[in-house]
Amino acid sequence: MNLTISSRTANPETRVLTIQGEIDVYTSAQLKETVVSTIAEGVKYIVMNLSQVEYLDSTGLGVLIGSLKHLKERQGNLILVSPSMRITRIFEITGLYKIFTIYQSEEEASIKEGVAL
Repeated sequence: MNLTISSRTANPETRVLTIQGEIDVYTSAQLKETVVSTIAEGVKYIVMNLSQVEYLDSTGLGVLIGSLKHLKERQGNLILVSPSMRITRIFEITGLYKIFTIYQSEEEASIKEGVAL
């Protein structure tokens, strides 16, 4: 399956990435490349909308963890929004819900993070 990533700028330091498809061993490099280039543009906060992600494997989790690490090193954050129940379960089973900021919607993230998305 293909991975489609659309991007929009919320403000100079915040970018919203909407991901569609599967994040796996075949598509993870595309996501990593997008995140790395986004960070290189000076973005400190990435809001990743996962509402259309159907599958996430360990390689994809590795990209998300690496992305979070790079953003934290720049005093930023990776914020995940709208994961399906299946994707939410992966974060629960792995315990990664403890290190990621996860919201049920972009609206909730906007209110709690204090930034217009």
